Amino acid sequence: MRILATVLAATLALAGCASVVEQDPPMQPASSAADVDLSDPAKKDIAMQLVSSAENSSLDWKAQYSYIEDIGDGRGYTAGIIGFCSGTGDMLELVRAYTDEVPGNPLATFLPALEAVNGTDSHEGLDGFPEAWEAAASDEAFQAAQNAERDRVYFDPSVALAKQDGLGILGQFAYYDAAVMHGFEGMESIRDVALGDAETSDEVTYLNAFLDAREEEMRKEEAHEDTTRVSTAQRVFLDDGNLDLHLPLAWHVYGDAFLIPAE
Repeated sequence: MRILATVLAATLALAGCASVVEQDPPMQPASSAADVDLSDPAKKDIAMQLVSSAENSSLDWKAQYSYIEDIGDGRGYTAGIIGFCSGTGDMLELVRAYTDEVPGNPLATFLPALEAVNGTDSHEGLDGFPEAWEAAASDEAFQAAQNAERDRVYFDPSVALAKQDGLGILGQFAYYDAAVMHGFEGMESIRDVALGDAETSDEVTYLNAFLDAREEEMRKEEAHEDTTRVSTAQRVFLDDGNLDLHLPLAWHVYGDAFLIPAE
């Protein structure tokens, strides 16, 4: 895997071997669809369904633009297709982007309050905000803004990093799903732990180490201590050797069973 070649090259350089040139070792039990990644429309739709099963207990991810509630995880309101949060900054950035496109939208007047509560779980100044969110969700411009912010902050950088690391489609999804929950930097921290634990260029071994580190990170928060979005979903696909997320896919999250049938 490229990640481990990078670490080795850096270590040798620090030891005075600056002339060492990084080379990409061949993938060993790699995914087979080398020309297809998670950005492929069909694969991306599978990724959205997998995330929605965990975030909203539904495969109908396009019905989640209007979703909003406080789930009591210390992040304030959680809303939309991937759980943008009023306490973590991504909801603020989303509403700013939407307001740039549609200045008179129902959420624009809440920007000062969103700026004030960023970094907290407070609802101060957000009276009527859930209703405004639900009203805005019928606007195709707001739906497009949610899609764009999801891709800019989470999906695109996660897929790019996973591809840089030499990972196939399942690995790309594992990075993306971790970024949705923990933030992109949080996902990078999980990756760092996995790199130290895996000590191999074998993709399956590395992904097991990544999922182990992900579950350990989830258990640090009471709101996320149920790790089934990993243990009875991604881990199932990995154990089955389904590194390309071929259909059908069957998994469980939070006790609910889900199936994406073969086409």
